[in-house]
Amino acid sequence: MAQNKNALIRYKTIDKCLQNKYRTWTLEDLIEACSEALNEYEGRDINVSKRTVQLDIQLMRSDKLGYNAPIVVYDKKYYKYEDEDYSITDIPLTENDMNVLTETVEMLKQFKDFSLFNELGGIIQRLEDKVYTEKTHQSAIIHLDKNEKLKGLEHLDVLYQAILKKIPLTINYQSFKARDAGDMTFHPFILKEFNNRWFVVGKRKSKEPVMTLALDRINSIDFNLGIEYLEESFDGDEFYKNTIGVTVMPDKYLMEIHLRFDRLNAPYVLTKPLHSSQEVLEKLDDGGVIVKINVHHNYELERLLLGFGDSLEVLRPRNIRRRIKKKLEAASEMYSNN
Repeated sequence: MAQNKNALIRYKTIDKCLQNKYRTWTLEDLIEACSEALNEYEGRDINVSKRTVQLDIQLMRSDKLGYNAPIVVYDKKYYKYEDEDYSITDIPLTENDMNVLTETVEMLKQFKDFSLFNELGGIIQRLEDKVYTEKTHQSAIIHLDKNEKLKGLEHLDVLYQAILKKIPLTINYQSFKARDAGDMTFHPFILKEFNNRWFVVGKRKSKEPVMTLALDRINSIDFNLGIEYLEESFDGDEFYKNTIGVTVMPDKYLMEIHLRFDRLNAPYVLTKPLHSSQEVLEKLDDGGVIVKINVHHNYELERLLLGFGDSLEVLRPRNIRRRIKKKLEAASEMYSNN
């Protein structure tokens, strides 16, 4: 058992003793009570030293732990709480504590779809109740993107458990391009989130390439216990290191891309790089900047570049420059017709 856990047990034991105002407590009594409490938790004999309990009392009295416990000595040998109603479990929360708890609760609630957090769910609810009974309701300071109506979130926990316990799956899946849904055997490796959508990454067979399935295209999932799980050393960071988004392309699509941003967007790109490979090639006199990134040419990259509109110019390679130019011309044509 960790030392900090032992200390917490001693603090709670001392607190419980001093709440009992119908008997007297000497230092020796508190030492004995702490030893018995630790013996019960550890299942072995533990003798707590006099010095340890004295330091515990000193810490409980201080504001170092936030207790400020009103422990006093009377008749030169007995310990008690000067405030008979005091307990370290009833310490009022500060305004800062309340703000931290409020935001922590909101962030933890994002993971409610995982059974891993089932037991935590009750704790979160109690925390939420505690927060809102002690402070005036106010809007969250931290706002996280979420879409409760997004399809497929109900599959998150089944997939998580399958990855954790290494269980193959039978997935009924329909891609955007497929006319009908079909069943496939799938060995899941990791779950991935991108742009507020969830994906499961894995393989159908050992010799087939890694696949990325969107959860919102999954109709049903069943555990396939009739086959062995495909054991592979899969590293998600390594797999996606050259990719923006989730579409990993063959090496021939890995390109060095040069981009020029205007002065209004240059600070944004410098402080929030498009990719971990981003390097600054030149800072322009007009306040703009030229950067390069080494990534796969995929759909997500094009969407990212198009999102900058007229504030970005693709300098090279020529094929990406032509594709972006063609798409922008098509968009302009749509607006010119009205």
